[in-house]
Amino acid sequence: MNDDGKRPPPRRWVGCSIEEEYFGHRRKDDKAHRKEISAKDRSKYKKTDKEKYTKSLEEEQQAKMGSDEFLEGRVVSIIPQGIVVAWQDQQIVCTLRGLLKKEKTQHKNLVTVGDFVLFKKTGDEGIIVQVKPRHSVLSRADNLSRRKEQLIAANIDQVLITVSVVNPELKPPLVDRYIIATQMGGMDPVIILNKIDMLDPTLHPEVDPILLEQQKTLLEQFLEAYRIAGIPVIPLSAVTGEGIDRLREVMKGKASVFSGQSGVGKSSLINVIAGLDLRVGETVEKTKKGSHTTSTAQLIPLSFGGWCIDTPGIKSFGVWDLQKEEIEGYFDEIHSTGAECKFPDCTHTHETDCAVQNAVKEGLISPLRYASYQALMESVSEQHRRR
Repeated sequence: MNDDGKRPPPRRWVGCSIEEEYFGHRRKDDKAHRKEISAKDRSKYKKTDKEKYTKSLEEEQQAKMGSDEFLEGRVVSIIPQGIVVAWQDQQIVCTLRGLLKKEKTQHKNLVTVGDFVLFKKTGDEGIIVQVKPRHSVLSRADNLSRRKEQLIAANIDQVLITVSVVNPELKPPLVDRYIIATQMGGMDPVIILNKIDMLDPTLHPEVDPILLEQQKTLLEQFLEAYRIAGIPVIPLSAVTGEGIDRLREVMKGKASVFSGQSGVGKSSLINVIAGLDLRVGETVEKTKKGSHTTSTAQLIPLSFGGWCIDTPGIKSFGVWDLQKEEIEGYFDEIHSTGAECKFPDCTHTHETDCAVQNAVKEGLISPLRYASYQALMESVSEQHRRR
């Protein structure tokens, strides 16, 4: 009722009915929802659809670019001045075409080392007009937002997950995160265990004896864990040369990327392997953490065939777009044993009659790998709760 006691006139709708306005909003919401689902859809990355998706991408890019002639090169490094592209015997500093910068993507960086690109020369420089579809990619979740994918390297065959003993100490959970990211990206994981010379007290009398024994015990468990998991491990030393020949054989004729935390000796190993003189840093004594000596990734040709990529060291590694229900599948020994659990949806973390937990107690599954599995399950759960 109004102040004068009369009922107000019925509300008039101009141009649409109540139903039209309501369902108009619904249609907008549904459209936004479908768009969000499409952006997250991973079906285009399945092997069965890969050729079709790649062809459609190329046709779309060609339509955008027109009929101009372009050169094809490979990104060998990214520097403050621009993107360095190798073409024939030249290295050309390029920038990204404006259209590429405007494309909506979940990538923090649109181009990474190892990418094959089409570009056109403008004098001594170039403009990248297309990034060709990648057959493999190593990436991680952006440290700041966790909502962007940070590309580390592309179009490579294997990831040399580089760790060390004593200085910095061995960290198995980090290794498992790298293994998952490697396999998700379509590459083979190889664990490079550097600085084993640190375990020899005659070579390094300065190492604390208690720490030395702890690292030796952990190393035995580590080697056994990945033997069972079927992941190759190469113990070596950039200082003494032990294991270097085996590493060369593994890298021969392949594109490899060295990746791992700071201070484990990636640049030192590449210096030995490729006969280079990359800058090498020292490990900070107080924190036992390495300093960042490689500031940008770079693609390096090898005299015995193949390529390798040196990458900046990291302190943490978040696996991009890892779903909780996918984690078990990346731990083969847990997945196969889990078929014997009482409950078909067993998470192997707290349930009764869990075959996986029993196998850990009996020594059939490595406690190191199981601890990594638990940490990942908790980490992914936390991410979903924060969202």
